[in-house]
Amino acid sequence: MDFLKVSSKSSPASVAGAIAGMVKDGVDVNIQCVGAGAVNQAIKAIAIARGFLIPTGIDISCAPTFSDITIGGASRTAIRIAIYVHALGSQTPSSMVSIEQA
Repeated sequence: MDFLKVSSKSSPASVAGAIAGMVKDGVDVNIQCVGAGAVNQAIKAIAIARGFLIPTGIDISCAPTFSDITIGGASRTAIRIAIYVHALGSQTPSSMVSIEQA
């Protein structure tokens, strides 16, 4: 499985563009981060990508997991974030229907 690797120095806007492009191309998106700064940049990127995609009728969500990886011979714990794609319907979700409409 390939991962989009995000570091603390990654530009959230650039990563967001990569996420949105992969989603539009129908490619599975999985992100890997090591360290709090990298996770911060990845989450920002996911939020920005969501803003890019919602106007096109696509929404995304994510699910993080831990993974033990080896970097330079040392064992590290990475956060892997799976991106899930959802098509937005034209109907208002029932949770958003006001009392007056019910």
